[in-house]
Amino acid sequence: MTANPKFRLFDLGINTALSTKVAEQLGVPLSPVEIRTFADHEIYERIVDSVRGIDVYVIAPIADPVNQNFMKLMIFIDAAKRTSAKSINVVIPYMGYARSDRKTRSREPIVARLVADMLESQGIKRVMTMDLHTPQLQGFFDIPVDHLIALPAQVDFLEKAGLVGQEVVCVASGPSTLKLVQRLATEINSQWAIIDGNRDPKQPARVTGNVAGKHAIIVADMVDTGQTMMKAATALKKAGAAEIDGLATHGVFSEQASENLQNSDLDHLFVSDTVAIPEEKQFPKLQVISVASLFAEGLKQVIEQKSLATVLKPKEEKEG
Repeated sequence: MTANPKFRLFDLGINTALSTKVAEQLGVPLSPVEIRTFADHEIYERIVDSVRGIDVYVIAPIADPVNQNFMKLMIFIDAAKRTSAKSINVVIPYMGYARSDRKTRSREPIVARLVADMLESQGIKRVMTMDLHTPQLQGFFDIPVDHLIALPAQVDFLEKAGLVGQEVVCVASGPSTLKLVQRLATEINSQWAIIDGNRDPKQPARVTGNVAGKHAIIVADMVDTGQTMMKAATALKKAGAAEIDGLATHGVFSEQASENLQNSDLDHLFVSDTVAIPEEKQFPKLQVISVASLFAEGLKQVIEQKSLATVLKPKEEKEG
């Protein structure tokens, strides 16, 4: 895709590696933003070049530190609005606060809805994101939401690694990921199983499905503390799985997750690059799958006012 003076792509320093890859695949440079943090942690931002009458696209995961990075995004949006950008389009590879999507107890907030309202209040035109904690979060917005999935990049990675066929079993870490697991199993021609939804740390997890002697791949949307992934790995080992890998879109790795996952029953853990993983959170069992090509293709379709259906289609439909 050639450079288009009618749009500009920005990065706020939250996940520059991903933004750089997306820009390279679109064939455009990242436009500069001057960003400073004052001694009291207030954030200053200035868009260096004029964006008057230009469509603006900014890549900004709402990731750790979540509150600071959310403010970075909001401040950028305000700057773009005040300089008369034609439209402001926000790419949020990882949507922080997405787990606060409903009330489970009295007097609780629904923060995911609050975040959506705050973004919309600033006049953004659309949001592009990936693998929301629950797809229904799209309904919190009254503007277009392009909900990409990491599955195509994950399937490509697994095929290149030879992790396909009937000796592989895709394992849902809970009921919420069952549909995704079944689709993944279809794409790589494997079997599937499920871990029960019991999150009580005192109770062992149970496996429903045949995993004995198989190469098990635990599928989740994200890994935060890693407890769910590790509990599933322990259950699969007891059930006789020959090898155990984890596969997730978002690698958050809070607290001591990296160390704990390295010492767990997992053989490998595959995550995407929606969240930048600092050096201190990386560990030998970790491998990163880039989803830059999916965001680049998604943005290309949006910019050219074409359908995103081709980005979301299963592999067999694309080949057909």
